Amino acid sequence: MCTNGINTAQFEQMIDQIDDHIKLERRWAHNLGHQAEDAGYQTVGAKLHEAMTALDSVRALLDDAKDALEDDARDASGVTVELV
Repeated sequence: MCTNGINTAQFEQMIDQIDDHIKLERRWAHNLGHQAEDAGYQTVGAKLHEAMTALDSVRALLDDAKDALEDDARDASGVTVELV
């Protein structure tokens, strides 16, 4: 569906791609955090787990963006074309 010049299906797919990337980075932060802690680097491990939590927040915001996209597309007034 295209609303106001935005292909909403494609836009949603792009948000999903960002989410997939963030999901991978979260997994890396989680794994590295455990490796750091296992090696005795407690502060590094804690910081990486903080980063992991921040990435969880980013993923939640991306879900909110997808919901907002659906709402905005539904409420959009349509495309207006003017001849100049």
